[in-house]
Amino acid sequence: MIPNYTNVHLKFKLDNLSYKYEDLIEVAYSYVKEGLPYQQELGNFLLDWLDNHEYVVVKTSGSTGKPKKIKIKKQAMVNSAIATGDFFKLKPGDKVLHCLPSNFIAGKMMIVRAIVLGLELDMVQPLALPPIDYEKDYAFCAFTPMQLKNFAKYLKSIKTVIVGGGQVSEAIIESIKDKKPHIYETYGMTETVSHIAVKKLNNFDDSEFEYNSSFNTLPDVTISTDERGCLVINAPYLSDEKIVTNDLVKIYSDTSFEWLGRYDNVINSGGIKLYPEQIERKLRSKIKEQFFITSIPDDTLGNKLILVLESKSNNLDTSIFDDLEKYEKPKEVLVIDKFIETSSRKIHRKKTLKAINF
Repeated sequence: MIPNYTNVHLKFKLDNLSYKYEDLIEVAYSYVKEGLPYQQELGNFLLDWLDNHEYVVVKTSGSTGKPKKIKIKKQAMVNSAIATGDFFKLKPGDKVLHCLPSNFIAGKMMIVRAIVLGLELDMVQPLALPPIDYEKDYAFCAFTPMQLKNFAKYLKSIKTVIVGGGQVSEAIIESIKDKKPHIYETYGMTETVSHIAVKKLNNFDDSEFEYNSSFNTLPDVTISTDERGCLVINAPYLSDEKIVTNDLVKIYSDTSFEWLGRYDNVINSGGIKLYPEQIERKLRSKIKEQFFITSIPDDTLGNKLILVLESKSNNLDTSIFDDLEKYEKPKEVLVIDKFIETSSRKIHRKKTLKAINF
């Protein structure tokens, strides 16, 4: 029997304390009134989760446009939590670590999984290097790519790690290939109630051999593409309608795909379609500073491929472009002291480029 969103599992714990439904309301008010900012975020979400509405209002990240608020059914969040629990074999009483902000879907779902699946949730401040008790063993944790990069050498205390919210660079993949935990990159968004597909990054068995670039969907999720080549998701346990994305993909089957980039970011330069995210992946291990690939108007090409660098000076060695394909090589490097970011700490490409007067 599938739990209802009004149920709190008997084995659920938050920071080593057990709570029933009524108790959670009290602790939520306490966090909102007296907690640190990240605890206030948790308190606010718990109050939303425990109110009389069948949905919660969640803010999108705004990385490709203006952030917006959408309604997500609480039962869909329960169903998502169960799907994740089944896939990663989480069981009641497992200890899990929560080090993400609770005001976005990834952080909210860590809380819902604990409540629904009966997990023992330890919450720490969501910093780039979370203040984690290295003596504790955890069954499950979710990181951002930056957190995974900073925490890579301490991973032995965690059994399974998922990472999302941004691309995982080749350098990070290289740094975790010999680590003990099973680490998965996730694909998902606010509209899909966290991840609907995963890609294994290390600890491959004999049938897998090595890392590959394709995501595989969770059970009961199938995929297709629209006329643009963008991913369309069919996940009945999350949504009554198919979810149409702006993510360009290469489909291998109705449950397997490779992510190419955002439709919004595709560059047509001299009649050649270029995918910024694919070029960025090739360059990420060679550039220490933050950067992104975009374009500016050009009389000859229509759009000219450029690299935008977060730096005090333009001292980038352009020989790093030598390994790129002919049309992938940036024609110019622009520099700005500080990138403009969204509220979820993702680079806002359009606003950053506009700040350089383009």
